[in-house]
Amino acid sequence: MAGRSEPGPTALRIMLGAHLRQLRERAGVSRSQAGWAIRGSESKISRLELGRVGFKERDVRDLLTLYGVTDEAERDRLVQLGRDANNRGWWHQYSDVTPDWFDAYLGLEAAATLIRTYEIQFVPGLLQIPEYTRAVARLTPGGADRSASEVEQIVELRRTRQQVLRRDRPLKLWAVVEESVLRRPIGGADVLRAQLAALLEAIQLPNVTLQVIPTGSSGHPATGGAFSVLRFPEADLPDVVYLEHLTSAIYLDKRDDVDAYTHILDTLAATVPPPGETEHLLTETLAEVG
Repeated sequence: MAGRSEPGPTALRIMLGAHLRQLRERAGVSRSQAGWAIRGSESKISRLELGRVGFKERDVRDLLTLYGVTDEAERDRLVQLGRDANNRGWWHQYSDVTPDWFDAYLGLEAAATLIRTYEIQFVPGLLQIPEYTRAVARLTPGGADRSASEVEQIVELRRTRQQVLRRDRPLKLWAVVEESVLRRPIGGADVLRAQLAALLEAIQLPNVTLQVIPTGSSGHPATGGAFSVLRFPEADLPDVVYLEHLTSAIYLDKRDDVDAYTHILDTLAATVPPPGETEHLLTETLAEVG
């Protein structure tokens, strides 16, 4: 369930894929050679190593043999990891209202211990109230055609996702948002006021940090749009940058890419008003929009 802190299938696929990549490189085997060994292609090996697809037990065993892994305990551990990675996550029940490319993010979010995010248009999803989420669901692509029941499914999914903030060993969320996010009346003035009040409550949690970039700011390095950086407790799982587009998403886990986005977040955190000033800013904004 969303309230438990453990690696879900998405995280397990990435962990196993990364481990198989390390074994392949250590053995000096090319992707094309590995693809041939499992009756596949170089692109299939690439997808497996990135954790984009599930693992067939036969493929895992054949790759381990090709890479010279003979220790039976280690082979069994990795084969079992592949089996676990093929299980469906709790979010699968909402698949009729979420795009396929978003499933990977839901799995990573559930497994993460820290998410740092930068937002330019909406309140971060994990901090949204139901009324705000309903309005967002109507604004996003295809929203105008969604039925009332589909919108409620999206609200329920969001509510379930938010359990990560209050679970045992809760997720740490550090969000940096543009001040315009706090003034944009998504859903109307009443919804905005309720959302601001909810943010005031949320920042009292020890695992939630919120910083606001003032409208009068002279500029900052986050010029490419909203993004998130996710961190995980497993040593085998690298940090992942998540970039969402209109009809798809990009996941980056190369060290240079992750370092670049992490540096942007570090710069923002150090140059915008500190978290200690957020409560005062929210209170002022709530009074102004009230």
